[in-house]
Amino acid sequence: MNLQFDIVEILKVTMVLFAVIDVIGSIPVIIALKQKVGTIDAGKASWVSMAIMLAFLFIGDAILNIIGISVSDFAIAGSILLFIVAFEMILGIQISKDSVPATASVVPLAFPLIAGTGTLTTLLSIRAEYNLLSIIIAIVLNVIIVFFVLKFLSKIEKLLGVGGIAIIKKVFGIVLLALAIKLFRKHTGL
Repeated sequence: MNLQFDIVEILKVTMVLFAVIDVIGSIPVIIALKQKVGTIDAGKASWVSMAIMLAFLFIGDAILNIIGISVSDFAIAGSILLFIVAFEMILGIQISKDSVPATASVVPLAFPLIAGTGTLTTLLSIRAEYNLLSIIIAIVLNVIIVFFVLKFLSKIEKLLGVGGIAIIKKVFGIVLLALAIKLFRKHTGL
């Protein structure tokens, strides 16, 4: 297990994870989720997503192998969930009937929006390329960014306004739908 501190490597891994997590691009989804359930617990969502990423970094491949699920199967399941969330955003309908709003900070926020299949499969692939310490630090840095975006979501919401949120919600719904389809196609060979 390689645990060398390398600032350049940390920055590379941080940028890769930042791009995959895409918390900035997910702001419309998160705002829509907040409007649906009332509140988002920034701390809970951040801690849970970090725990998921760290656990998957160390034991994800083994867990999937034990239960007989490939990384592709995992990615396809996540793409279907993202498809549903995108469908709700675009059409302004509610498919999921989660009656416990407290769970929204965990599902679908911490998983699959923050620590989604793209993030988890990326963690598995970069583990072979980068120092373990760099990956752990990059996860922590990204979770700090996620926490601040979630913590100041109301200010971001005010800045965008109702009309801006509605427009961005539809646009990013289509983008999220396209990402779900891309992930599905990549792992199904269609």
